[in-house]
Amino acid sequence: MPGIGRHTWRIAVLAALGALLLPGCRRGAAVSRSGSATLINASYDPTRERYQAVNSAFAADWARSHPGARITINQSHGGSGKQARSVIDGLRADVVTLGLAYDIDAIAKRGLIAPDWQQRLPYNSSPYTSTIVFVVRKGNPRHIKDWDDLARPGVSVITPSPRTSGGARWNYLAAWGFELERSGDPARAEALVRAIYKNVEVLDAGARGSTTTFVERQIGDVLIAWENEALMATTRLDRSLELVAPSASILAEPPVAVVDQVVDQRGTRAIAEGYLAFLYSAAGQELVARSFFRPRDPVVAARHAASFAPIVLFTIDQRFGGWRKAHAEHFADGASFDRISGE
Repeated sequence: MPGIGRHTWRIAVLAALGALLLPGCRRGAAVSRSGSATLINASYDPTRERYQAVNSAFAADWARSHPGARITINQSHGGSGKQARSVIDGLRADVVTLGLAYDIDAIAKRGLIAPDWQQRLPYNSSPYTSTIVFVVRKGNPRHIKDWDDLARPGVSVITPSPRTSGGARWNYLAAWGFELERSGDPARAEALVRAIYKNVEVLDAGARGSTTTFVERQIGDVLIAWENEALMATTRLDRSLELVAPSASILAEPPVAVVDQVVDQRGTRAIAEGYLAFLYSAAGQELVARSFFRPRDPVVAARHAASFAPIVLFTIDQRFGGWRKAHAEHFADGASFDRISGE
């Protein structure tokens, strides 16, 4: 990442890993006589493949430094907002790895996660990034090049619902922010997003459901997707599909957090913190990159730079004043999405 040197990166990661050596953290790991434990990671839709690889690698890494300990990580996946609600309603996840900070804040408001959760790990507890791009059919028959092409009459768009999916909220704000980047006019931004959503044929509950709708059910001319989902679809699921990178999009920063109330009750804090810290390690960052997420580690990022299209990226803070303000203006009851979807 620009402005963050390798030395600074190493200090930040070592600090996060070093916290695991505190005596209290060691005591928390004693969930069995051997130090073995089972964790639950409540994650958002398009992370299944990545966490399968991360879970195996972390368990092996933990076993090397904790002889005799066997770690199992069970996964729960769904739309980011639905996952947050599941944790609030009683899903005893040790960690959450969700699509947007607002969803973890919602859990924190219920007292399950400490309010300072974003200060616990580097980059506001977002160990990787992504962005929003398009997937089109072979040959790009609708000539989709940028966000305004999705608003043309007759173009069938697939995207999940912002009511349940964190990825869908990134999609929505990426389109809105594109117009703000271009004209600076909020009225024109709302008009563009309204026209795009008039073309949406299916609003699935989550990002993976939208990928299935587009790839397997063959519905739609263009899929608005996480970059990692788009790369997976075009390189692994159906090589006849094509990725189109818009001229500008949003820098998506999916965050992670330990669910404090759960890990303290279960005695799994040290392992849960180690699991999240592993995402920042060189091995974890390499697995992130292989799953088509953009790694934070500058060395790993440079090694995989060719995998990611050059796109002008704006942040949610730059264009929307952060997630709380964005939620109030766009996704709360009666906000812009309700106005648009209710027409």
